[in-house]
Amino acid sequence: MRNLLPLIGSHQGGRSALTCRYRCGDACFQEIPNTSGNEYAGDIIAGALSRRSMMRAAAVVTVAAAAGTAALTGPGAPRAEAAVLAGHGHTPKPPHRNTPSGARGLRFAPVAPNKNDKVTVPDGYSQNVVIRWGEPILRGAPAFDPDKQSSKAQAGQFGYNNDFLSLLPLPGERGRQVLVANHEYTDEILMFRGYDPANPTREQVEIAWAAHGLSVVVVQEENRTGRLGPVSRHPLNRRLTATSEFRVTGPAAGSPLLRTSADPTGRKVLGTLNNCAGGTTPWGTTLHGEENFNQYFANGSSDTDKRYGIATSATERKWERFDKRFDLAQEPNEAHRFGWVVELDPYDPDSVPRKRTALGRFKHEAAQPRLTADGRPVVYMGDDERFDYFYKFVSSKKMKKGNSRAAREHNLTLLDEGTLYVAKLTGDSPAAEFDGTGKLPSDGEFDGSGVWIPLATGSTSHVPGMTAEEVYVFTRLAGDKVGATKMDRPEDVEPSPRTGRVYIALTNNTDRGKAGKPGVDEANPRNANKHGQILELAENWDDPAGDGFAWRLFLVAGDPNDPSTYFAGFPKEKVSPISCPDNVAFDDHGNLWISTDGAQLGSHDGLFGVATQGERRGELKQFLTVPSGAETCGPVIQDRRVLVAVQHPGEIDGASVEKPASTWPDGPGRIVRPSVVAVWRKDGSDIGV
Repeated sequence: MRNLLPLIGSHQGGRSALTCRYRCGDACFQEIPNTSGNEYAGDIIAGALSRRSMMRAAAVVTVAAAAGTAALTGPGAPRAEAAVLAGHGHTPKPPHRNTPSGARGLRFAPVAPNKNDKVTVPDGYSQNVVIRWGEPILRGAPAFDPDKQSSKAQAGQFGYNNDFLSLLPLPGERGRQVLVANHEYTDEILMFRGYDPANPTREQVEIAWAAHGLSVVVVQEENRTGRLGPVSRHPLNRRLTATSEFRVTGPAAGSPLLRTSADPTGRKVLGTLNNCAGGTTPWGTTLHGEENFNQYFANGSSDTDKRYGIATSATERKWERFDKRFDLAQEPNEAHRFGWVVELDPYDPDSVPRKRTALGRFKHEAAQPRLTADGRPVVYMGDDERFDYFYKFVSSKKMKKGNSRAAREHNLTLLDEGTLYVAKLTGDSPAAEFDGTGKLPSDGEFDGSGVWIPLATGSTSHVPGMTAEEVYVFTRLAGDKVGATKMDRPEDVEPSPRTGRVYIALTNNTDRGKAGKPGVDEANPRNANKHGQILELAENWDDPAGDGFAWRLFLVAGDPNDPSTYFAGFPKEKVSPISCPDNVAFDDHGNLWISTDGAQLGSHDGLFGVATQGERRGELKQFLTVPSGAETCGPVIQDRRVLVAVQHPGEIDGASVEKPASTWPDGPGRIVRPSVVAVWRKDGSDIGV
């Protein structure tokens, strides 16, 4: 066997200490917030063997009901399931001798692992920087000057550390689209010359407030290439920051738990913080997950503060010195007003974005909807924390089609009424088969079944001992009480538009199996899980509103030479190494695209494409890598263009404005700037075909 690739870094997933410090408040070095004693899947498996035949039968029903496309099947599938699949036309066809190398959409020469301080793309592809931190997008905003920056200027400029991206059509304006971006966090050490972390100035703090939030900017494509550029001062361009007004809607709006001295109604919040991934709705809005909001609040004291990882001391950025709302000793409810999914209408620059309480409060990595057969949205969501949970929300309202004013107003209420659920997974193999090494069980796959446990519907709580308002505001505690499955950092989630299967990125969890911590189970089969995995879920009867599902691990990440890795049964000598899956997206061919965060395989983070169907299912190829210290975010996959957000370039321990660790994107002597990058084929053809 070939040698394994070298591991680098001592932080969670290979991040630098600087990234851990500013992005998540050193979450991986704090006490794990989930200290509940609820069952995890290993316990469930031990008591479930007598039900094995019943679960197998349920899985077969799921496969048959999904008309083949949503079936969970593979090399190790039970014969009963395989027979059902054969009856639905899923017998793999032998590859044609003239078939080009790679699944359709993935026919490119994979980029080799590397440490280049640039965006490295396949041969035959070109790229451009679409927009950088600080570029003016609003009327009156000045050109970016890092040595003359002000909060007023930043409030009219593209924000810092772009993460989630959505690219929406703009009817009536030829060659233009609407780009929406999250700005997850600020790294003041890389933003301000001579920054003193112990004594930030008011101006620095206010610039950071203005650099958080969301950006909406119209972009123009260049004829005959995939190049994009911002249309500054377009009427749709917009900045939402840490001081912009947001509405609280849904069943917890107005709750005493959300009221503060500045907002005694509990219905108006200033700002959105730590927006990570998100989603794009079928009715033309965007969703934005507030993730590591806990790190912005000082002096937490309650048990609920502890469950959400809020420290009892001062914060890293010291915002509480400049606004009492960040000091929970003075405003104990302010933190309850963050940790929601925000819905934005990018086509209405005068609209007030809404925090949707029906979707629960936790560290939202993302929120991606799909529709039921009768048109009701279902939103899948992960809570990005070690040993936390996976959720879904099922709306009670149907989407109205069209762009009429009545339809748009109705659709902006879809996420306020429905039922919030949390997932409980059960494996179908004996617990004794899981020793923490990641070895496949005897049936050849990590798989099983699961149930959706209802938490609340409107004003009705389904959790004993908790009111509905408490369920929505303290959703993590509700998950604890009902015994949800503790996962390895469930992050971005994406339903396949072709098959309806749902793919969940589980980034990593180096605490899995440690003394006093939950051990391995079939869904989380490796101790000290450095590299993460991707779970594939098929709803029973292919009904997103259903209460049960089948699941299996689609990909177990790491060096393909490591026996613990798994690529849906595809030959491992033919795939790219991948570590720490984070954001995910689909192309029109049904391929899943995966961006990574903190890869631990001696290479920079990157973007990968993997086939999810056909004889090449599991074939994974690296499409690009990002510069030194950066993370790959976004992504957006169009027929002829790929967009990625290059987040925190140069964020390497010891780096500063004076001592940069990267020269990207503008070369030596220029400040390092998070940016959005577009990639396209030089010959103008579709990506990967």
